[in-house]
Amino acid sequence: MNGREQWGTRAGFILAAIGSAVGLGNIWRFPYVAYENGGGAFFFPYLFALITAGIPLLIMEFTLGHKYRALRHYLMQE
Repeated sequence: MNGREQWGTRAGFILAAIGSAVGLGNIWRFPYVAYENGGGAFFFPYLFALITAGIPLLIMEFTLGHKYRALRHYLMQE
């Protein structure tokens, strides 16, 4: 095992972080805009789905990634 992968350049990391933040901002902005324009009926099912499905799936993904992080080397051999 050679260690962890790292970003090639600092600029690459900054651009990836900005892209992630912009994408995250749009995810949070859409329900707000829908609610402000009379889509309040949409907001509550969205919030329910986020709490009951989105967050548990995110936690599961993090947990599996942490547990099987070494498995990646076996799956992606050249």
